[in-house]
Amino acid sequence: MTMRTVDEHLTEILGSVAPLPPLDLALLEAQGAVLAEDVSAPVPLPPFDNSAMDGYAVVAADIAGATEAGPVTLPVVGDIVAGDTGVSAIRPGLTARIMTGAPLPAGADAVIPVEWTDGGHATVQVRRAAPPGNYIRRAGEDVTAGQVVVDAGTRLGAAQLGMIAAVGRARIPVRPRPRVVVVATGDELREPGETLAPGQIWESNGYMLTAAVVEAGGVGYRQATVEDEPGKVLEMLEDQLARADAIVTTGGVSMGTKDVVKEVLSGTGTVGFHKVRMRPGKPQGFGLLEGTPIFTLPGNPVSAYVSFQVFVRPALRAMQGLTPDPLPTVSAVLAEDVKSPAGLRHYLRGKLSLNRGTYTVSMAETQGSHQLRSLASANALIELAEDVETLPAGSHVQVMRLPS
Repeated sequence: MTMRTVDEHLTEILGSVAPLPPLDLALLEAQGAVLAEDVSAPVPLPPFDNSAMDGYAVVAADIAGATEAGPVTLPVVGDIVAGDTGVSAIRPGLTARIMTGAPLPAGADAVIPVEWTDGGHATVQVRRAAPPGNYIRRAGEDVTAGQVVVDAGTRLGAAQLGMIAAVGRARIPVRPRPRVVVVATGDELREPGETLAPGQIWESNGYMLTAAVVEAGGVGYRQATVEDEPGKVLEMLEDQLARADAIVTTGGVSMGTKDVVKEVLSGTGTVGFHKVRMRPGKPQGFGLLEGTPIFTLPGNPVSAYVSFQVFVRPALRAMQGLTPDPLPTVSAVLAEDVKSPAGLRHYLRGKLSLNRGTYTVSMAETQGSHQLRSLASANALIELAEDVETLPAGSHVQVMRLPS
């Protein structure tokens, strides 16, 4: 394997992946996808002046002298409900009952809530005065005609889909969520729930990485564990190309005699294998298999997880048309001394806390690349540069916040 830096490996990856072509989807099918173009309002919202309360539409001047002790009595000339399409109007000295969201009748300039009245039907006693505009939602006060309501590049959640529906769009162009197949290899792996024989372990990386795909905005498919038999591994990978926008493997990429992923993919497509100057996660592979990106990650659980966050997550963001950002990063104060191997970018599991506006980070109890428990209890990765060998407590470090 050739040796390269983290940045060099990530640069190759990002230079090889492209945004997925947009799809035109119905709104609820687009949830979680990234909007491919701006959505604008064809009309103002609200499209007409309407009532913010259940009450009475009035001319404000008619009730200027209304008090609890001296209410103003007005004839009620009709009811206006939400969705009323008839053109209505009132003259000074009259009122109409009006429901929340109903169009304001011409001539009215205020709405009086029911609670300020006796609730009358034929006539109503108004006990409080109100200024013009009282409890009226003006046309366009939320959105003006032509205004962009959701920007391209936005991941679509409930509020964004509601906004798009509110401007009358039934379908929208989106970058789809990448479909990512996750494959764990190893003769020693067994499914959770099965009985273990000596030398066997339960497969966990596939579950962890499939969940990480979802956290990164993709659609994860965990492929059943594959034995370390080259022909079966290659056949399985080729079969997955039909449904995968990307493939992530874990295990079989180091220097062992049965590193089957490296064996079957070396020289296949553009896949290459490298040692990356990082800990954990030194053995890495990446390339295109019939045009589909394939990431070959180490088998140690923490190495696989860190590699995913550093390399795969930015690539999945790029495939969604987003900036290929790393995990959100903050500056934090070290709570203890740390050591790091020279020449390697080191990612330490940490516990990040916020105290009086300052982030503080301490190391998780154990840091072995096979020790998953400390990763499960961590909420951050402390990133130490290649030229750092020791840092005393109190130093400022960059900390990547893990998805909660």
